[in-house]
Amino acid sequence: MAAGDLALVLHAHLPYVRSGEPGSLEEDWYFQALQECYLPLLAVLERAAADREQRPRLTLGLSPTLLSLLSDRELNGRFPDWLAQRRSLLEEAPPDQAAPAHQLQGTLAAIEEQWRRMGGQLLPRFRRLQEQGILDLITCGATHGYLPLLRDSPEAVRAQLLTAVREHQRLLGQRPLGIWLPECAYYEDLDRALAQCGLRYSLLDGHGLLHALPRPRFGVYAPICSPAGVAFFGRDSESTLPVWSASQGYPGDGAYREFHRDMGWDLPEASLQAHGIHDRRPLGLKLHRVSAQGCPLEHKQPYDPDWAARKVQEHAEAFLRGRAEQMQHLAATMEQPPLLVAPFDAELFGHWWFEGPLFLAELFRRGPELEVSFTHLREVLSHEQSLQVCRPSPSSWGQGGYHDYWLNETNAWVVAEWQRASRAMVRRVNRGVASREQRRLLTQAGRELLLAQSSDWSFILRAGTTTGLARERIHRHLDRFWRLMDAIENGSNLPKEWLQGVEREDGLFPELNAADWATLP
Repeated sequence: MAAGDLALVLHAHLPYVRSGEPGSLEEDWYFQALQECYLPLLAVLERAAADREQRPRLTLGLSPTLLSLLSDRELNGRFPDWLAQRRSLLEEAPPDQAAPAHQLQGTLAAIEEQWRRMGGQLLPRFRRLQEQGILDLITCGATHGYLPLLRDSPEAVRAQLLTAVREHQRLLGQRPLGIWLPECAYYEDLDRALAQCGLRYSLLDGHGLLHALPRPRFGVYAPICSPAGVAFFGRDSESTLPVWSASQGYPGDGAYREFHRDMGWDLPEASLQAHGIHDRRPLGLKLHRVSAQGCPLEHKQPYDPDWAARKVQEHAEAFLRGRAEQMQHLAATMEQPPLLVAPFDAELFGHWWFEGPLFLAELFRRGPELEVSFTHLREVLSHEQSLQVCRPSPSSWGQGGYHDYWLNETNAWVVAEWQRASRAMVRRVNRGVASREQRRLLTQAGRELLLAQSSDWSFILRAGTTTGLARERIHRHLDRFWRLMDAIENGSNLPKEWLQGVEREDGLFPELNAADWATLP
């Protein structure tokens, strides 16, 4: 008998990177995540569900922006051509990389067949796994807005939450009860806003529980209940460290596929252009392994798929044995079975760590044998166990544990822009609109405001990667917001072609309700 339960929680999210330009960098982000993460994850869960010896359970957060991309027929219609382009590029791999190139050809062919067989539809498969009890599907902020930095206008926080709940129900058929808070960021009394939107549970980094008042009796090994009636689970660092740690984690093993060495950097420019790629960028075609610690990129060795597969088995067994021992130790000191909560970005499994889906499959396969029982957050709460009432501590899972990563010298400027736009939106909604056309403009202004609030752009500004793209996205959505508001306030004319183009490009959240920004009495 397992001494406790392990709850794996994955957060699947991409910003709204829809682009009308086939072959854009943003489109690459989405298609690579499809190919490397979301499709392999579904395949792993479906195979595990079909095996009567296994009992897979997983909590999966699907952000509303990602759901919008997954349901976009025009965007997804370009995915087969993108795969064909990658398979064609692999034919130019040098002879010493023939084995990993052949393996990757097979992987892409399997993805292509999976896509064809399901008609390019992922959401019905997620729904089916939830109906089977395998998945606990939870939501996120509508555009992954960093809620502690939006709290100056409580209406802005409510709009992020209500839009998310509405979109989740529209696309997945069930109203969500759980939420992955963007960046696991919490501030005082956020639980009240969650409860008012019908959200009943979430998770925080460990210190969000360990610094709660009063201090939880069981630490992070049992959920707590906030004064507003929302359950919170805490991240167990001992369960997550072996997977995500840059220095100690499994993905850094020399046998695994190297993330940073990519054919997009290795191939001659003439070869890229011959395949319709006109600027250097990562293509998701990686044929080298991590190799020795500290090995420069140019000296990375060719990837050996068989060696990597053996390492997956070794690491999965080590992880499961570690969790079994941890639970046995905790069970001896607790009055109830311990719960280990291990949350990760879903994109770690497959995108950042190519072998990640194989690792998950091995966990589900070996779990019963090694006495590790899997659960998900909704299942835990269905046991109707009494929870200690505590006030969670302000926290995030970002560097430093609080809000520094999204509020610093690189990105603090955008917070004032969010606040100014949010106040304008609240004022306008409180005053109402005078015509159907003004309501149309106000609804689109709401979409632009939500899109400008995405924490992804602040993260990129702090990380210093594609900062030009992040700044352009923020300014684009804010500019569109103010033009729409000016048209409502002052009756200025908007070119018909401009408005139709904006509605087509930023046409997510069809059920968005501008009344979400109204000040409550």
